[in-house]
Amino acid sequence: MATNLEQLYQQIILDHARERHGSGLLEKTGPGSVGESHQLNPVCGDEITLRTVVDGGTVASLSWDGAGCAISMASASVLTDLMEGLERDEAVRLIDAFREVMRSRGTIPADEEVLGDAAAFSGVSRYPARVKCAMLAWVALEESLLAANS
Repeated sequence: MATNLEQLYQQIILDHARERHGSGLLEKTGPGSVGESHQLNPVCGDEITLRTVVDGGTVASLSWDGAGCAISMASASVLTDLMEGLERDEAVRLIDAFREVMRSRGTIPADEEVLGDAAAFSGVSRYPARVKCAMLAWVALEESLLAANS
């Protein structure tokens, strides 16, 4: 039986899978450099294209388009909420923190103070086949940040 916290986490994932924050690729309208990344999970078919605008070292905007399971789509939605307005270096630190939790196979608890709603994916880390689903948007962001700086 799921604990109250697990039920809350499941609800966060389901809510974000339905109401996909940041979904729909936006064209760049202001200053800054654009980075874009397309990622595909060939195992299950999840796919995402993520576009980031970095202005003065800050993630000015983030948008994405994708198709896939509830975990991958919810993860992209949560990522959008977390990253917009952050300094690039802070965004990279959050990506690293999320990756560490996802690779832990459930041994490292997610810090809600650091990861916010992304902590809801901590249970996914116990299922290696699903980790790639949760990581897809985060890998796309990492790549798009590199592209925006080049």
